[in-house]
Amino acid sequence: MHIFPEADVPVVQLGIDETLTPQQHVDLAIRLQVLRDEGILIFGSGNAVHNLHAYAWGRRPVEPYEWAIRFESRLRELIMAQDLASVVAYETLGQDAALAIPTPEHYLPLLYVLAQRRRDEPVTFPVEGFDGGSVSMLGVLVG
Repeated sequence: MHIFPEADVPVVQLGIDETLTPQQHVDLAIRLQVLRDEGILIFGSGNAVHNLHAYAWGRRPVEPYEWAIRFESRLRELIMAQDLASVVAYETLGQDAALAIPTPEHYLPLLYVLAQRRRDEPVTFPVEGFDGGSVSMLGVLVG
């Protein structure tokens, strides 16, 4: 609604197959590049940091946890360095990643967006901030 208020962009929702590995998700996402080449918007909805066990329910506003800030910062660095392999292998990124991504369903949509990136194509972060201390609202725009 906010991006396309005239609702003139077709939308098809895809589900996340929890049986696939992160690399298999990227492999699938790469196959969607042909759609982007045809001018179709690839949009992923999730959170780079999403830990509801640590969420400050009813205590807003609350400062983000240090581990959440560190993980998001590391993720931004990896994205800017075009290190998709490390973003995909998030489980190897240590304790901050384990806290930031206790379950992958909110993280995996990011892989679909990043898999659309062409070499040296710009990436920006148009939406930033945290909610409840443990949910990152980071938006990632490719192109």
